[in-house]
Amino acid sequence: MKGFPGFPPGKTKLVALPEAVFGELLALVDDLAELKVTLHCYWRLSQGEGAVRFVRRRDLLKDDGLLNGLQLDASDDPVSILDGALERAIARATLLHVRVDRDGETQDWYFANTPKGRAAVQQVERGEWFEESQAVDRAEVTRPNIFVLYEQNIGLLQPLIADELRQAERDYPGDWIEEAFRLAAEANVHRWSYVRAILERWATEGKGDGTSQRGSEPDRHRYIKGKYADYIEY
Repeated sequence: MKGFPGFPPGKTKLVALPEAVFGELLALVDDLAELKVTLHCYWRLSQGEGAVRFVRRRDLLKDDGLLNGLQLDASDDPVSILDGALERAIARATLLHVRVDRDGETQDWYFANTPKGRAAVQQVERGEWFEESQAVDRAEVTRPNIFVLYEQNIGLLQPLIADELRQAERDYPGDWIEEAFRLAAEANVHRWSYVRAILERWATEGKGDGTSQRGSEPDRHRYIKGKYADYIEY
């Protein structure tokens, strides 16, 4: 094991992170590569400029320090580990993923799950963009599938539940499913029945965000509590 020589003397540049990273989020992350990549992305976001900040996958691939740190063994493929860690962070909703076509190239951009990050992603979903300098030919918001969300938030997938999850994926929009799992996690309830109840309520009574005419603002706020990401200003 290689030792750490300690921090250098004199003034050291600090990186601001929300307290919830070291509380709620640290308690949830159970994969070392995911933790390293998440903290690295937050560091990059804190160093960025502009009103809306995001991290490009191609920039992560150029960072030898990050890739070397993901290799626990010489035979490990750091790119595969990086991509797996990013997928886990997306499934946990610490990062939001947008795939864009720009200048003849497909790029992967990652936003923090913050009010500003979510607003930028919503603009993508509406076919808009946030800066003329970042204009793209096509943009797609990607989401983890329901099986990944289940294993991240509830536990090991059982064969008996697989068919029900597939049916739910057919019945409900992907953003509904992702948000329902997130709300269940925020309530510290790790049961599929709870997630299903949220989806069924939205389907019958309205989600309150314009997706159903029967929805109302009080109904929506009934489920939206404790968003630690609201405290991140990236």
